[in-house]
Amino acid sequence: MPSRQQRDAWRAWFNPVFDLNWDSDEAELPFEAESTTWSAGGAILSRVRAPKLHSLRGAHHVRRDPTDHWVFAIGTVESHITLGDRDLLVPATAPFLISLGDPVESRREADDRLHLYLPRDRFAALAPELDRVRGQVIEGGLGQLLADYLRLLERAVPGLVADDLANLGDAVQAMVAACIAPSAARAAQAATQVDLTRLERVRQAIRRRLHSATLTPASLCRDVGMSRSQLYRLLEGEGGVIRYIQGHRLRAIHAALSNPADDRSIAAIAESCGFYEPSTFSRTFRREFGATPSDVRAASRCGVPLPAAWRPQMQAELASLSACLRAF
Repeated sequence: MPSRQQRDAWRAWFNPVFDLNWDSDEAELPFEAESTTWSAGGAILSRVRAPKLHSLRGAHHVRRDPTDHWVFAIGTVESHITLGDRDLLVPATAPFLISLGDPVESRREADDRLHLYLPRDRFAALAPELDRVRGQVIEGGLGQLLADYLRLLERAVPGLVADDLANLGDAVQAMVAACIAPSAARAAQAATQVDLTRLERVRQAIRRRLHSATLTPASLCRDVGMSRSQLYRLLEGEGGVIRYIQGHRLRAIHAALSNPADDRSIAAIAESCGFYEPSTFSRTFRREFGATPSDVRAASRCGVPLPAAWRPQMQAELASLSACLRAF
Protein backbone atom coordinates (compact mmCIF):
# COMPACT_ATOMS: atom_id res chain seq x y z
CA MET A 1 0.00 0.00 0.00
CA PRO A 2 1.12 3.63 -0.34
CA SER A 3 3.26 4.57 2.67
CA ARG A 4 0.76 7.19 3.82
CA GLN A 5 -1.90 4.47 4.19
CA GLN A 6 0.21 1.73 5.76
CA ARG A 7 -0.30 2.59 9.43
CA ASP A 8 -4.05 3.03 9.09
CA ALA A 9 -4.30 -0.24 7.19
CA TRP A 10 -2.31 -2.09 9.87
CA ARG A 11 -4.47 -0.60 12.61
CA ALA A 12 -7.64 -1.58 10.72
CA TRP A 13 -6.41 -5.19 10.40
CA PHE A 14 -6.06 -5.60 14.17
CA ASN A 15 -9.12 -3.58 15.18
CA PRO A 16 -11.00 -4.23 17.45
CA VAL A 17 -8.83 -6.89 19.07
CA PHE A 18 -5.89 -4.51 19.51
CA ASP A 19 -5.26 -0.84 19.02
CA LEU A 20 -1.89 0.57 18.01
CA ASN A 21 -0.13 3.69 19.23
CA TRP A 22 2.87 5.55 17.84
CA ASP A 23 4.55 8.84 18.60
CA SER A 24 3.66 11.90 16.57
CA ASP A 25 7.10 11.90 14.91
CA GLU A 26 6.49 8.33 13.70
CA ALA A 27 3.00 8.90 12.27
CA GLU A 28 4.24 10.00 8.85
CA LEU A 29 6.93 7.34 8.51
CA PRO A 30 6.39 4.33 6.23
CA PHE A 31 5.18 1.21 8.00
CA GLU A 32 6.18 -1.76 5.86
CA ALA A 33 4.78 -4.84 7.58
CA GLU A 34 3.34 -8.25 6.79
CA SER A 35 0.91 -10.51 8.63
CA THR A 36 0.27 -14.08 7.48
CA THR A 37 -2.31 -16.29 9.17
CA TRP A 38 -3.03 -20.01 8.79
CA SER A 39 -5.76 -22.27 10.08
CA ALA A 40 -4.16 -25.05 12.09
CA GLY A 41 -6.73 -27.63 13.10
CA GLY A 42 -8.81 -25.34 15.27
CA ALA A 43 -5.80 -23.30 16.36
CA ILE A 44 -4.67 -20.22 14.45
CA LEU A 45 -1.02 -19.64 13.59
CA SER A 46 0.17 -16.15 12.66
CA ARG A 47 3.48 -14.68 11.60
CA VAL A 48 3.95 -10.93 11.96
CA ARG A 49 6.87 -8.94 10.55
CA ALA A 50 6.56 -5.31 11.58
CA PRO A 51 8.52 -2.23 12.64
CA LYS A 52 8.51 -0.88 16.18
CA LEU A 53 5.10 -1.44 17.77
CA HIS A 54 3.10 -0.32 20.78
CA SER A 55 -0.11 -2.37 20.98
CA LEU A 56 -2.97 -2.07 23.44
CA ARG A 57 -5.89 -4.23 24.47
CA GLY A 58 -7.71 -2.34 27.17
CA ALA A 59 -10.84 -3.12 29.17
CA HIS A 60 -12.98 -1.40 26.52
CA HIS A 61 -11.48 -3.68 23.85
CA VAL A 62 -12.34 -6.74 25.95
CA ARG A 63 -15.94 -5.51 26.34
CA ARG A 64 -16.26 -4.56 22.67
CA ASP A 65 -14.62 -7.70 21.33
CA PRO A 66 -15.07 -10.55 23.82
CA THR A 67 -12.48 -12.77 22.11
CA ASP A 68 -10.84 -14.75 24.87
CA HIS A 69 -8.33 -16.91 23.01
CA TRP A 70 -5.07 -17.81 24.66
CA VAL A 71 -2.08 -16.58 22.66
CA PHE A 72 1.47 -17.91 22.71
CA ALA A 73 3.98 -15.46 21.22
CA ILE A 74 7.67 -15.82 20.42
CA GLY A 75 9.76 -13.02 18.96
CA THR A 76 13.30 -12.30 17.89
CA VAL A 77 13.61 -9.27 20.19
CA GLU A 78 12.59 -8.72 23.79
CA SER A 79 9.13 -7.34 24.57
CA HIS A 80 7.88 -5.11 27.37
CA ILE A 81 4.50 -6.44 28.56
CA THR A 82 2.09 -4.76 30.98
CA LEU A 83 -0.63 -6.91 32.57
CA GLY A 84 -2.64 -4.93 35.12
CA ASP A 85 -0.08 -3.62 37.58
CA ARG A 86 2.65 -6.02 36.43
CA ASP A 87 5.44 -5.02 34.08
CA LEU A 88 7.35 -7.88 32.48
CA LEU A 89 10.36 -8.11 30.20
CA VAL A 90 10.00 -11.11 27.89
CA PRO A 91 13.33 -12.33 26.46
CA ALA A 92 13.77 -12.91 22.75
CA THR A 93 12.90 -16.46 21.56
CA ALA A 94 11.02 -17.30 24.79
CA PRO A 95 7.33 -18.27 24.50
CA PHE A 96 4.99 -16.00 26.43
CA LEU A 97 1.29 -16.71 27.09
CA ILE A 98 -1.51 -14.18 27.42
CA SER A 99 -5.29 -14.44 27.40
CA LEU A 100 -7.26 -12.04 25.23
CA GLY A 101 -9.79 -12.03 28.06
CA ASP A 102 -7.34 -9.81 29.99
CA PRO A 103 -6.21 -6.25 29.23
CA VAL A 104 -2.63 -6.25 27.97
CA GLU A 105 -0.14 -3.74 26.61
CA SER A 106 2.98 -4.57 24.60
CA ARG A 107 5.98 -2.55 23.42
CA ARG A 108 8.79 -3.85 21.22
CA GLU A 109 11.23 -2.86 18.53
CA ALA A 110 11.06 -4.15 14.94
CA ASP A 111 10.43 -7.88 15.09
CA ASP A 112 9.53 -11.07 13.25
CA ARG A 113 7.29 -13.08 15.56
CA LEU A 114 4.94 -16.04 15.70
CA HIS A 115 1.59 -16.21 17.47
CA LEU A 116 -0.40 -19.34 18.22
CA TYR A 117 -4.03 -18.58 19.08
CA LEU A 118 -5.94 -21.26 20.97
CA PRO A 119 -9.73 -20.78 21.12
CA ARG A 120 -11.16 -21.63 24.53
CA ASP A 121 -13.97 -23.75 23.14
CA ARG A 122 -11.65 -25.92 21.04
CA PHE A 123 -8.96 -26.25 23.73
CA ALA A 124 -11.18 -26.32 26.81
CA ALA A 125 -9.43 -29.45 28.07
CA LEU A 126 -6.31 -27.31 28.68
CA ALA A 127 -8.14 -24.42 30.35
CA PRO A 128 -6.85 -25.02 33.92
CA GLU A 129 -3.23 -25.39 32.79
CA LEU A 130 -3.32 -22.47 30.34
CA ASP A 131 -4.99 -20.13 32.84
CA ARG A 132 -2.42 -21.14 35.45
CA VAL A 133 0.52 -20.03 33.28
CA ARG A 134 -1.06 -17.10 31.44
CA GLY A 135 0.95 -13.94 31.87
CA GLN A 136 4.13 -15.99 32.22
CA VAL A 137 7.20 -16.84 30.20
CA ILE A 138 7.54 -20.57 29.50
CA GLU A 139 11.16 -20.98 30.51
CA GLY A 140 13.81 -23.67 30.32
CA GLY A 141 14.07 -26.62 28.01
CA LEU A 142 10.31 -27.10 27.67
CA GLY A 143 9.89 -23.47 26.68
CA GLN A 144 12.57 -23.84 24.01
CA LEU A 145 10.91 -27.04 22.81
CA LEU A 146 7.59 -25.22 22.46
CA ALA A 147 9.27 -22.36 20.57
CA ASP A 148 10.90 -24.84 18.19
CA TYR A 149 7.54 -26.53 17.68
CA LEU A 150 5.87 -23.26 16.67
CA ARG A 151 8.60 -22.66 14.10
CA LEU A 152 8.13 -26.20 12.82
CA LEU A 153 4.37 -25.56 12.50
CA GLU A 154 5.07 -22.41 10.51
CA ARG A 155 7.04 -24.40 7.96
CA ALA A 156 4.68 -27.37 7.86
CA VAL A 157 1.16 -25.94 8.00
CA PRO A 158 1.12 -24.23 4.56
CA GLY A 159 1.78 -27.57 2.88
CA LEU A 160 -0.77 -29.68 4.77
CA VAL A 161 -3.86 -31.04 3.05
CA ALA A 162 -7.33 -30.76 4.56
CA ASP A 163 -7.30 -34.21 6.21
CA ASP A 164 -3.97 -33.48 7.91
CA LEU A 165 -5.20 -30.10 9.12
CA ALA A 166 -8.31 -31.67 10.59
CA ASN A 167 -6.17 -33.82 12.90
CA LEU A 168 -3.60 -31.15 13.69
CA GLY A 169 -5.51 -29.63 16.59
CA ASP A 170 -5.14 -32.75 18.72
CA ALA A 171 -1.39 -32.82 18.04
CA VAL A 172 -1.08 -29.14 18.97
CA GLN A 173 -3.04 -29.73 22.17
CA ALA A 174 -0.86 -32.67 23.16
CA MET A 175 2.34 -30.73 22.53
CA VAL A 176 1.22 -27.63 24.42
CA ALA A 177 0.08 -29.76 27.35
CA ALA A 178 3.39 -31.61 27.47
CA CYS A 179 5.30 -28.31 27.60
CA ILE A 180 3.22 -26.34 30.13
CA ALA A 181 2.11 -29.18 32.42
CA PRO A 182 4.44 -32.13 31.83
CA SER A 183 3.52 -35.60 33.02
CA ALA A 184 4.40 -39.10 31.92
CA ALA A 185 1.01 -39.56 30.24
CA ARG A 186 1.20 -36.24 28.39
CA ALA A 187 4.77 -36.87 27.32
CA ALA A 188 3.62 -40.16 25.80
CA GLN A 189 0.73 -38.45 23.97
CA ALA A 190 3.06 -35.80 22.54
CA ALA A 191 5.96 -38.15 21.79
CA THR A 192 5.59 -37.90 18.01
CA GLN A 193 5.37 -34.10 18.06
CA VAL A 194 8.33 -33.88 20.43
CA ASP A 195 10.43 -36.12 18.18
CA LEU A 196 9.53 -34.09 15.08
CA THR A 197 10.48 -30.90 16.87
CA ARG A 198 13.77 -32.35 18.09
CA LEU A 199 14.52 -33.66 14.61
CA GLU A 200 13.97 -30.17 13.20
CA ARG A 201 16.32 -28.77 15.84
CA VAL A 202 18.98 -31.31 14.81
CA ARG A 203 18.48 -30.47 11.12
CA GLN A 204 18.97 -26.76 11.79
CA ALA A 205 22.09 -27.41 13.87
CA ILE A 206 23.58 -29.53 11.07
CA ARG A 207 22.80 -26.88 8.45
CA ARG A 208 24.48 -24.20 10.56
CA ARG A 209 27.68 -26.25 10.84
CA LEU A 210 27.54 -28.16 7.59
CA HIS A 211 30.98 -26.94 6.49
CA SER A 212 32.64 -27.36 9.86
CA ALA A 213 35.26 -30.08 10.25
CA THR A 214 34.24 -30.36 13.93
CA LEU A 215 30.68 -31.44 13.18
CA THR A 216 30.54 -34.85 14.84
CA PRO A 217 27.88 -36.79 16.75
CA ALA A 218 29.45 -35.61 20.01
CA SER A 219 29.44 -31.93 19.01
CA LEU A 220 25.90 -32.28 17.65
CA CYS A 221 24.76 -33.62 21.03
CA ARG A 222 26.16 -30.48 22.66
CA ASP A 223 24.60 -28.18 20.08
CA VAL A 224 21.08 -29.54 20.52
CA GLY A 225 21.25 -30.36 24.21
CA MET A 226 20.66 -34.10 23.89
CA SER A 227 22.41 -37.10 25.30
CA ARG A 228 24.13 -39.51 22.93
CA SER A 229 21.43 -42.14 23.47
CA GLN A 230 18.64 -39.61 22.79
CA LEU A 231 20.26 -38.46 19.56
CA TYR A 232 20.90 -41.99 18.32
CA ARG A 233 17.33 -43.05 19.13
CA LEU A 234 15.92 -39.99 17.36
CA LEU A 235 17.91 -40.65 14.18
CA GLU A 236 17.62 -44.43 14.17
CA GLY A 237 14.85 -44.25 11.56
CA GLU A 238 16.98 -41.90 9.42
CA GLY A 239 19.79 -44.43 9.08
CA GLY A 240 21.76 -43.28 12.13
CA VAL A 241 23.56 -40.09 13.12
CA ILE A 242 26.55 -40.45 10.79
CA ARG A 243 24.33 -41.26 7.82
CA TYR A 244 22.01 -38.35 8.58
CA ILE A 245 24.89 -35.84 8.72
CA GLN A 246 26.41 -37.35 5.60
CA GLY A 247 23.13 -37.07 3.72
CA HIS A 248 22.89 -33.33 4.44
CA ARG A 249 26.49 -32.84 3.31
CA LEU A 250 25.95 -34.79 0.09
CA ARG A 251 22.86 -32.76 -0.77
CA ALA A 252 24.79 -29.54 -0.18
CA ILE A 253 27.54 -30.76 -2.51
CA HIS A 254 24.97 -31.75 -5.13
CA ALA A 255 23.43 -28.26 -4.95
CA ALA A 256 26.86 -26.64 -5.38
CA LEU A 257 27.73 -28.84 -8.36
CA SER A 258 24.36 -28.01 -9.91
CA ASN A 259 25.06 -24.29 -9.66
CA PRO A 260 26.83 -23.11 -12.85
CA ALA A 261 28.06 -20.01 -11.03
CA ASP A 262 30.05 -22.07 -8.51
CA ASP A 263 33.48 -22.46 -10.15
CA ARG A 264 35.25 -24.22 -7.29
CA SER A 265 36.84 -27.55 -8.09
CA ILE A 266 34.92 -30.69 -7.19
CA ALA A 267 37.59 -31.56 -4.64
CA ALA A 268 37.29 -28.12 -3.00
CA ILE A 269 33.50 -28.42 -2.77
CA ALA A 270 33.77 -31.91 -1.30
CA GLU A 271 36.38 -30.82 1.26
CA SER A 272 34.22 -27.85 2.29
CA CYS A 273 31.58 -30.39 3.36
CA GLY A 274 33.90 -32.77 5.18
CA PHE A 275 34.91 -35.22 2.42
CA TYR A 276 38.72 -35.29 2.26
CA GLU A 277 39.31 -38.61 0.46
CA PRO A 278 38.38 -38.27 -3.27
CA SER A 279 37.75 -41.94 -3.97
CA THR A 280 35.55 -42.38 -0.90
CA PHE A 281 33.65 -39.21 -1.75
CA SER A 282 33.04 -40.19 -5.38
CA ARG A 283 31.82 -43.65 -4.41
CA THR A 284 29.51 -42.29 -1.68
CA PHE A 285 28.15 -39.57 -3.97
CA ARG A 286 27.38 -42.04 -6.77
CA ARG A 287 25.66 -44.42 -4.37
CA GLU A 288 23.45 -41.55 -3.16
CA PHE A 289 22.54 -39.94 -6.49
CA GLY A 290 23.21 -42.58 -9.14
CA ALA A 291 25.70 -40.30 -10.95
CA THR A 292 29.26 -39.16 -10.44
CA PRO A 293 30.08 -35.62 -9.26
CA SER A 294 31.56 -34.92 -12.72
CA ASP A 295 28.34 -36.05 -14.40
CA VAL A 296 26.28 -33.69 -12.24
CA ARG A 297 28.56 -30.72 -12.92
CA ALA A 298 28.70 -31.39 -16.67
CA ALA A 299 24.93 -31.74 -16.93
CA SER A 300 24.45 -28.48 -15.03
CA ARG A 301 26.83 -26.56 -17.30
CA CYS A 302 25.24 -28.00 -20.45
CA GLY A 303 21.72 -27.40 -19.21
CA VAL A 304 20.81 -31.05 -19.69
CA PRO A 305 19.19 -32.68 -16.64
CA LEU A 306 20.44 -36.07 -15.61
CA PRO A 307 17.91 -38.90 -15.52
CA ALA A 308 16.65 -39.46 -12.02
CA ALA A 309 18.28 -42.26 -10.10
CA TRP A 310 16.12 -45.36 -9.88
CA ARG A 311 14.24 -45.65 -6.63
CA PRO A 312 11.84 -48.43 -5.62
CA GLN A 313 8.20 -47.36 -5.49
CA MET A 314 7.20 -48.17 -1.93
CA GLN A 315 3.48 -48.58 -1.35
CA ALA A 316 3.76 -50.21 2.06
CA GLU A 317 2.99 -48.32 5.24
CA LEU A 318 6.50 -49.15 6.48
CA ALA A 319 9.25 -48.44 3.96
CA SER A 320 12.03 -50.79 5.12
CA LEU A 321 12.69 -54.11 6.77
CA SER A 322 14.35 -52.25 9.63
CA ALA A 323 11.16 -50.27 10.18
CA CYS A 324 9.14 -53.51 10.13
CA LEU A 325 11.42 -55.15 12.64
CA ARG A 326 11.16 -52.18 15.00
CA ALA A 327 7.38 -51.99 14.64
CA PHE A 328 6.47 -55.62 15.23
